[in-house]
Amino acid sequence: MKHLLLATALILAACSGAETAANAPEPDPKPAPQAASAEAPAKPNITSQKLSESMYMLLGPGGNIGVNIGADGVYMIDDKFSRFGQEIIDVVAGLTDKPITYVLNTHHHGDHTGANAEMRDVGATVVAHNNVRARMGISYMNKAFGREQAARDVSLWPVLTFSDEMTFWFNGEEVKAIHMPAAHTDGDAIVHFVQSNVVHMGDNYFRDMLPFVDVDSGGTLQGMIKAQQMAYDMSDDNTKIIPGHGALATKADLGESIQRLQAIHDRVKARKDAGESLEAIIAADPLADMTELEAFIKKPAMITAAWRSLGGDI
Repeated sequence: MKHLLLATALILAACSGAETAANAPEPDPKPAPQAASAEAPAKPNITSQKLSESMYMLLGPGGNIGVNIGADGVYMIDDKFSRFGQEIIDVVAGLTDKPITYVLNTHHHGDHTGANAEMRDVGATVVAHNNVRARMGISYMNKAFGREQAARDVSLWPVLTFSDEMTFWFNGEEVKAIHMPAAHTDGDAIVHFVQSNVVHMGDNYFRDMLPFVDVDSGGTLQGMIKAQQMAYDMSDDNTKIIPGHGALATKADLGESIQRLQAIHDRVKARKDAGESLEAIIAADPLADMTELEAFIKKPAMITAAWRSLGGDI
């Protein structure tokens, strides 16, 4: 079991962690590029993808960012790591001369909230669910990492929080931030730009890869499935869905993800209910047909998250 915990910790560290738990840099899923020569400028870390005249998706290391621009200013969803704060600000400045007015954090992890201080420095109001602020303000034991998660600096905390749902009327949009209980974490929100027909899922959706379910932060696989189902129900064939990680998606893509996560849940539950141990389930490899979906989350970590979501201990 000690070996299992160590393997899980190493896998999950690539997604959630070190920057949220300590002041060390968080490893990225892909290796850093070679240093650029004097003749060739370095490639940007952050790039933008235009979704409509008012909506953009910013890609690069860390969680995907959603950007809504208009006469009222900039409404941004998540802000990656602190080290990319100025670059994010510069990319947004290339899209509009309006200021960044709001930044909504979909949850508390450092690859989605790391540049909160930089955004506040340029005048943005940081918004999140109540539990995001609460999680940032405490230290707690993370079993997946086998270590204590340290509280975050107060400069990163959201200053405006909500409980169940918050609606912004901004840039001609009805923007709904909806809490997803016990999903990726216990403080997740999905964000629906109604007029633009865009849904930002945060880490409730990892496209075409096994997801990270942060059980130690109140997440469950069942809650993630419910979050995806809610987003699916509010979408149509033209909806643009921004995942927390991965390429822009459609309703059909999200439907495939729901089926996949339900299969993971059902396979692990059937074996757990039959009395098999976690080690036995991992050895049996009930996710053998999902090997191609391994990225920074591997099958043993996914099985462990499903096991713990069902009340199993490690």
